[in-house]
Amino acid sequence: MSSKLSARAEVAPVQRREYWAWAMYDFANSGYTTVVITAVFSAYFVATIAGNAEWATFAWTAGLALSYLLIMLTGPALGAYADLHAAKKKLLAVTTVGCVLFTAALALAGPGAVGLGLLLIVLSNFFYGSGENLIAAFLPELAAGRDLGKVSGWGWSLGYMGGLLSLGCALAYISWAQGRGQDAAHYVPVTMLITAGLFALSSLPTFVWLHERAVPQPGRHTHLWRDTFSRLAHTLVHLRQYRDLTRFFVCIVFYQAGVQAVIVLAAIYAQQAMHFQIQDTLKLILVVNITAAIGAFVFGYVQDRIGHIRTIALTLLGWIAMVLIAASAERRDAFWLAANLAGLCMGASQSAGRALVGYLSPRARLAEFFGLWGFAVKFSSILGPVTYGVVSWVSSGDHRLAMLLTGSYFVIGLVILMGVNVRRGRRVVLRADRLEPA
Repeated sequence: MSSKLSARAEVAPVQRREYWAWAMYDFANSGYTTVVITAVFSAYFVATIAGNAEWATFAWTAGLALSYLLIMLTGPALGAYADLHAAKKKLLAVTTVGCVLFTAALALAGPGAVGLGLLLIVLSNFFYGSGENLIAAFLPELAAGRDLGKVSGWGWSLGYMGGLLSLGCALAYISWAQGRGQDAAHYVPVTMLITAGLFALSSLPTFVWLHERAVPQPGRHTHLWRDTFSRLAHTLVHLRQYRDLTRFFVCIVFYQAGVQAVIVLAAIYAQQAMHFQIQDTLKLILVVNITAAIGAFVFGYVQDRIGHIRTIALTLLGWIAMVLIAASAERRDAFWLAANLAGLCMGASQSAGRALVGYLSPRARLAEFFGLWGFAVKFSSILGPVTYGVVSWVSSGDHRLAMLLTGSYFVIGLVILMGVNVRRGRRVVLRADRLEPA
């Protein structure tokens, strides 16, 4: 039965609407990161919920770090389970519902409710990050090796458009509410409901049209989780066979530490270091989302033309320049330049990294290896923001120093990247695919 299903899955053509349905999940979930993590709730937590306490930025980064730790502990096992039982789409539905519900529940966190706010952020971000791993694992099933960068770029670019929609709706409501004399404690909760609703609606095409092409692995799996962890242990033992992918995972930890710090702390930096008001910050992030969408789309084609390593190296050089400009910026126009450079590099570096993981992963273990990708990204999501939070706390709120020290992770990532040999890594994958066909 399994062999028949496998044969059928191999010949099933990818329909055009599946590319769109897959990319629409990036469109849907980007509203969460843009509004909740980057632009609105992060600054609201520090200024209103925690009352601008000295420990507020550290508390915010610590809450996110806990959620990322949970994703790290569960992501590879969920990926192994999804591969073993062809359950990527089912698990994606569970994580989507969880993120939508807990995002809506953030509306309950008002001034002083630090514990509740942190709990809901941990839960909503856990479900968001778990879903991010699962949707990424569909990419190599949809795109051939030469098209991975392009298709990944389509998704990431459309994702920033989704972030723009959610942020635009939030900004429109905030402007309306402020015009009627309402303060943040009244209008921010409503933006959480708007974000949750848009996530739910925009993700529907994914579940209607995206197909699960994987098939359950042979054998009787009467002990589901024992089989799952046994498979994961096998992969970890043999991970040294994929030394270039392993090295790239280490590279991801460092350069994504810098990226995640910017994503998590952009609004806080703008308000605390550059003295932006909330509407100024939202307008800045709206424009940055446009440049990020352009970067993801354009560099997707560039990646397929000049190669994975050169593309990622180019974006890391851009990140280093951005950090130097932002940390030294005294005028708003200089900070706007740095922010838009960050946007251009953000979309490109994240999309390119996802595509390279797909290129260097064996087909029979896509969800599992993307679970390891998620492990690396989430570890970086702890490392970068917590580094920033600790430095800003110890230095009594010196956000420029925190930006410089966190930016050093881009330099480390660039050095590690130079040791990744894509051709050698791809040969290993092709050999594995012949021995263990999907």
